[in-house]
Amino acid sequence: MAIVRSKVTAQGQVSVPAAVRRKLGVGPGSMLEWADEGDKVIIRRAGRFSSEDIHQAVFGKRLFETKTVDQLKEAIRTYVRKRNARD
Repeated sequence: MAIVRSKVTAQGQVSVPAAVRRKLGVGPGSMLEWADEGDKVIIRRAGRFSSEDIHQAVFGKRLFETKTVDQLKEAIRTYVRKRNARD
């Protein structure tokens, strides 16, 4: 892919060019990760849940507690919503 440019708005927002959105398979509501790699910044599509998200949702601060699959799914959803909530 050729180099593409985006302009940063006064609010610090950046539009992701259509070619990049198609390549990454992202759309409205998708999460992107920005990784500092020394002299460059890598932008990639974020996974739906990180292993840390799942661990926190399943175990919280307690060591072990039996939960149903539905309880696990809801705990993951709740944790991710809180983590990604706008202030």
